[in-house]
Amino acid sequence: MDISFLNDIAGQLLPWFYQHGARVLLIILAAVVINSLIRGVLSRKLRVPLIIDNIPRPKYKDIITAAQRRRIETVMNAVKDTLSFLVFIIALLMILPEFGVNIGPILAGLGLAGLALGMGARDLITDFLAGFFLVVEGEINIGDKAKIGDAKGTIAAISLRRTIIQGKDGSIYLIPNREIKMIRRYAGKKSEKKI
Repeated sequence: MDISFLNDIAGQLLPWFYQHGARVLLIILAAVVINSLIRGVLSRKLRVPLIIDNIPRPKYKDIITAAQRRRIETVMNAVKDTLSFLVFIIALLMILPEFGVNIGPILAGLGLAGLALGMGARDLITDFLAGFFLVVEGEINIGDKAKIGDAKGTIAAISLRRTIIQGKDGSIYLIPNREIKMIRRYAGKKSEKKI
């Protein structure tokens, strides 16, 4: 049995590995370490206590409600996922040239695809931005009684994409965040909030 082809393959792979493979492994290792650091710093166990413990006066720590803690969790999850995605995309774009792939056309194509996607998904992006500000500013919280447009009931869930209201009769209203122009909250006394 002739195994000289294995020597030929090894003869071609070893120089490539010495020149490019070490860089590829280093980039992958760096991406994994950076991602682990991001997830560690923004992990569920660390983020809320870390933010709350850095509040200067102890009396303000008591004011932070469970809804505000959930709001912090939602924002931190969005930030964590976005940063992780960016780390691995950058790592991939750094690895491709090591395999002889010219990333210039890829970057140009991604730019055009991003522009087309942005134009096509502007409603989704508007939902995310509106949801982000709803969560951060605390306009409404889960459990609040509110009226948004024709939907009236208890806020069942708030995400970056939509708000869910459960009516008294059990009906569920799914409202895209971009469509929320005015919120009427019922808490103790009736109050109306315009966005």
